[in-house]
This record gives sequence, structure tokens and C-alpha cells, in this order.
Amino acid sequence: MKPYTLRSRLRGFSLVELMIALLLGLLVIGGASSVFLSNKQSYRTNEAIGRLQENARVAFDLIARDIRNAALTGCGNSGRVANVLNNSATAWWANWANVVAGYGGTSADSNPSLTTGTGSAQHVTGTDSIILIGASDSGYGISNNANGTSTSSPAGFQISEGSSDLQVGDVIVVCDPDHATITQITSINGSSFITEKTDTTTPTTSPGNCSHDLSYPTLCSSTASYTFLRNSLLSKLKAVSWYMAANPQGTTSLYRMTLQTATLPGGVPTASPTPQEMVRNVTNFQLRYHMSGGAAFVDAAGVGAAGSANWATVDAVQVTITMQSADTRAGARAQPITRQMITTIALRNRVN
Repeated sequence: MKPYTLRSRLRGFSLVELMIALLLGLLVIGGASSVFLSNKQSYRTNEAIGRLQENARVAFDLIARDIRNAALTGCGNSGRVANVLNNSATAWWANWANVVAGYGGTSADSNPSLTTGTGSAQHVTGTDSIILIGASDSGYGISNNANGTSTSSPAGFQISEGSSDLQVGDVIVVCDPDHATITQITSINGSSFITEKTDTTTPTTSPGNCSHDLSYPTLCSSTASYTFLRNSLLSKLKAVSWYMAANPQGTTSLYRMTLQTATLPGGVPTASPTPQEMVRNVTNFQLRYHMSGGAAFVDAAGVGAAGSANWATVDAVQVTITMQSADTRAGARAQPITRQMITTIALRNRVN
């Protein structure tokens, strides 16, 4: 037997053994790194898809609410709607005869609520848009309605609730089983809301009202009056326009034009359409429509020009949204993920 010596005890690894150990270590590190990077990419992809789905749910939910509320007055009065606004025939948001109107995005089919261009909040050419008008789905009960017969005795509503979010300049819809009337609040005193005829010399609100009389049909020169019964409903007018536009970050988003009350430099409260960015990274927005008795969905041109009788027969809207992930490297080959999502929404005020 070879005797044990200090030299043999101090013997280390050979060069070959060290190279094999290093190779095995590199294989282990490479495998671990591969698993880590794969899991990281899988996480990025799943997170991006989740955000796309979440944004789509938000978009579809908000659009669905507006589509379902189109033509809503709050009372069962068979579409009998008076309108005493001064701009009822000229402003897109005041035209109750056009409560549902789609536009195809071409210059020959332009949405009157939008400006098409490349600037922020400007409509992207070639994409669809839609105007929807109706009463808000929340309202206030009327405890008393004073007849409007003159400037010294204007129409006034007192609500049952002690407080509200209504303000001077708000456009409202007041209704009972006989009819509804669209008018503008010109002054407020506690829980009382006045809708007087506008003095064109020194207007207190814009656009103002053409008459004290809230009867149906509208007659601006009328000196008569109409009393809405107790427990009639008073709601804000909801007028919206959905469209796709450029956003300040250089991408495109889904926008919603809404009717807001703003104060002009002269101090006159006015009804003013205001754009709001709703969902970012929307790359296409297309709409198709179903007419009562029709066999299929058609585009806006298939229904006809805005204001045509065919729009009164539209009872459902098919919404198609194409979205892109905010993470531009979340997909395969370090590309953004793109998804196209479709939903169909019925106009509940037109479905029998």
C-alpha cells in the first residue's frame, strides 16, 4: 500500500475536471436563465392581454350604457318630445329628431359634433362615430311645477329631493306620461329650478329657451302653459358622441364627447360639448347597425344619411374595437399584442 503523504493530501482538481465543472455550471445557469426569461415574457404577455381585456370591458360597458339610453325620456310617452331650446334645429346635441345617428368617417359622411384631423382629440379619418341622445338614467321627482306664462311668471320646477347636482345652464328633460320637454335651467333657488324664456338682449344662459310654454308640440310664440304633474321626472339631457382620436401621447384613443355646462368669459353659463379620453391604445373603431325587420347588420351608409327615417328603425348596434397593448414588446418577436373585440348592444327603448 502506498503510504499517505502531505503531498497527496494537497492534491487539487485537474484542468479537465475544472473545465467539466465550469461547463456543467454554465448549463445550469443557462437553463435557469432560460426559465426566468420565459416566465418573464409569459408574465408580460399575460399582463398585456389582461389589460387589453380590461380596457375592452370598460369601453363596451360605457358605450352600452349610452346606446341603451338613446331615445330615453324617463316616462312612457311614445316619443312625444317638445324642445324649447333656441338652438334645437342647429346644434347636434339639441336635435331630438336625431337621437341615434352613425357616421362612416368620410368627408361625405362627417359627424357634426367632431373635427377631423391629426391633433389631440380630433377624429381620425376613416373610422366610424356615433351620436346618441337621451335623458340621463338618474333623475329627480317633481313636487311642484309652476306654469310659465310670462317673464314675471316663468316655468319653475321644485324637486322632492333636498339637494341635487344640477346647476344654472344645465339642459334638462322633464317628462310625464303625456310628453317630455327639453329646456335649459336659467336660475336656481334652493330646490326650485327656473326655465324662463331667454332675453336675447341680455341672455342669462346659452343657448336659452324660446318660450315659457312647455306644451307639446313646441310653439315658441305660444302664450299658453303646461303643468307637469306631481311625481313627474326631471333629468339631465345626455348627449354623447363616441369616436376615435389622437391623444396627447402620440397614440390613438377612444373618445367620448359629452355635454357639459361651462361659463363663458362674459359670465354666461352655456351648454358646451367637451371631449373626454376614455380608453387608450385603440387602433380602430367600427360600427354596424341593425334595422327593425332587417336580416343583417349594415354600416352607416347602408342605413342612410343622418336624419333619414331609417335611423328611427335602428334597434341594435354592433361595436368592433381593435386595441393594441401599451407594452410594445409583449407579443411574439417583441411586437405589441393586437386584439379585435366585438359586441352587440340593443337599444332598449326601441326593442319590443
